[in-house]
Amino acid sequence: MKKKVLYYNIDDTLDYERQLLREWAIPDIELVEVKDYEKKKDFVDHARDAEGVVVEYQQITREILAQLPRLKIVALQSIGVDHVDLQAATDHGVCVTNCPGFCSEEVALHAVGMMIDLVRKITMHDRSVRRGMWNPLYGYKTYRLSGRTVGLYFFGSIPQAMMPMLRALQVRVLVYAPTKSRAFLRRFGAEKVETFDELLMQSDILSLHCPLIPATTHLISERELKMMKGSAFLVNTSRGRVVDEAALAEAIREGEIRAAAVDVIEDEMTEKSPLFALENTVITPHSAFVSEDSFYSARKIALQQLVRRLHKQERPANLVNQDIIIQG
Repeated sequence: MKKKVLYYNIDDTLDYERQLLREWAIPDIELVEVKDYEKKKDFVDHARDAEGVVVEYQQITREILAQLPRLKIVALQSIGVDHVDLQAATDHGVCVTNCPGFCSEEVALHAVGMMIDLVRKITMHDRSVRRGMWNPLYGYKTYRLSGRTVGLYFFGSIPQAMMPMLRALQVRVLVYAPTKSRAFLRRFGAEKVETFDELLMQSDILSLHCPLIPATTHLISERELKMMKGSAFLVNTSRGRVVDEAALAEAIREGEIRAAAVDVIEDEMTEKSPLFALENTVITPHSAFVSEDSFYSARKIALQQLVRRLHKQERPANLVNQDIIIQG
């Protein structure tokens, strides 16, 4: 009997995945695509007989997992896993996998591009010109980027991919990453700071690259923003809830920091944010990861995890809930 894998509200067809299964000679996995964006039918009804699911925005809760006794794996085509209850998945024996590194180059370029945009006021000038204003001095005062300090919060694959670009811009790079040694960071041309407060106080541009977990929820709030330089910029390409948006909006309005660029907001379901009303912000629609190359990379990685768990009956390489006990 074939093992059903449900692709739920995933863009594009599954032609690429089916071709890969043929090339890999995997005959016992059946891919089923369901596009029910209006939620005419409950997700559980779609997934009831699935042994694997691939979702993008669908929340996988303890209640949902309890109704899917055949489910063995949730394979995400993303890095973030915050929409899956990992403890509940572990309790139910369901593997959760992600795709670390699939879009590192794209997000790295996006983050550095946002830094340049803020320093050179590119988006701000574009908007002002389109409103009929031709004023090269419009907006906040700017400065040369060379010789300034860029602070990176955490140092995974994305910040590592940023380093050649940052070195070319001739900036000093400070990193707060407790798990990384000074020697390791030095190989990339970065310096280690021991405390987050030190990073906040020294950075001319602060760029966030952490997962969303309880410890990083509202990592940047009123206290942290008050510690930053009044001339500083904030860049967030991680997750929206890493930043307290109300506090950030207030800090920008009060001149506690100069401006911010974000690719993510706290509430992407309603697509509303207090940052939208501010001139000193650059906002993109969670698009930093997007390219044709990254899409196909994520799709291939997710399918590889499904094959390892369902066909080979092995632990997936990108298993997130490492404490799980796999049976069958």
